[in-house]
Amino acid sequence: MTVSASAHARNGRRPRVSQARPGATIGGVRGVASANSVETIQRARILLSVADIATERGTGAFTVSDIVGHAGVSRRTFYELFRDREESLIAAIDEGTERAAAVVLPAYKEHSEWRESMRAGLSALLCFVDEEPSFSNLLIVGTLGGGRSILMRRAKALDPVIDAVDRGRSLSSSSQALSRSTAEGIVGAVLSILHARMLAPRRTSMRPLIGELMATIVMPYLGRAAAEREAGMAQPTSTSSRRADSGVLRELGVRLTYRTVTVLRAIADEPGASNRRVSELASIADQGQASKLLSRLAKLDLVENVGRKSPGEPNAWQLAPKGQRLARAIRGQERLR
Repeated sequence: MTVSASAHARNGRRPRVSQARPGATIGGVRGVASANSVETIQRARILLSVADIATERGTGAFTVSDIVGHAGVSRRTFYELFRDREESLIAAIDEGTERAAAVVLPAYKEHSEWRESMRAGLSALLCFVDEEPSFSNLLIVGTLGGGRSILMRRAKALDPVIDAVDRGRSLSSSSQALSRSTAEGIVGAVLSILHARMLAPRRTSMRPLIGELMATIVMPYLGRAAAEREAGMAQPTSTSSRRADSGVLRELGVRLTYRTVTVLRAIADEPGASNRRVSELASIADQGQASKLLSRLAKLDLVENVGRKSPGEPNAWQLAPKGQRLARAIRGQERLR
């Protein structure tokens, strides 16, 4: 998701003009260092925080102050992106839905046969639930406690899932006795099982549920024998989600400003750059400010100085492993928007 000019217009806010430095790279990909990059990252951090807090407290038990404190952003930044708490919550639900769909749909569409499609899609979903606990909890547990608009979003998101399950009716010898309501009941049963496991005192992996849940899905359409075969199937492996690097956004102990991102981009663009060169690439007139920022980023393990092998040699900066992870997270957020 991105904060586009049209979205700003709908929210009654004027879009900000991005400042850009053409030709920068981050994470090995050519791009543009812009204020919009910072906005994208800040938005991602806020949505992650909303999902985290909603998981801990419920969708109605937190405030904007809780969100900005958890995300490490200012209230001003929050209100530049969202009208209020409710809007940020809905955006987090939409983000979670998009993340789940990005994992589940490709797996589901790889197969033409209904049962294979259902197994692949369900396997991907269980991996997503394990790998994205906050967003999955928000979608499966949190939305049930929301207001009318949130419940409507939940119902809309489940419609294509119900339609996919309902395809099994054409395979049943007793299809005339079944209806779309059968598929609704199956989806409800699967979500109920996941819901209960998520609320258990000690949450465990959802992957081993694949056999039990597939048996629940196929039983009404294909009968007991098919259900028993599904119950004995092996559990799925990791999806290697393309959002895996977004976890670094939770760990950062720094507010990501336009200047911070341009400095990181400068170092990614030219590893080994000196303080002076970083200042030039990031368009920072005051080299003292650049040096202070580099020192702070080094303390946060985002960059490291590989220079000064001997007295008098200039600093030489490169991205530290954590900085490289941040670079990948930035790249991923921008690519998906």
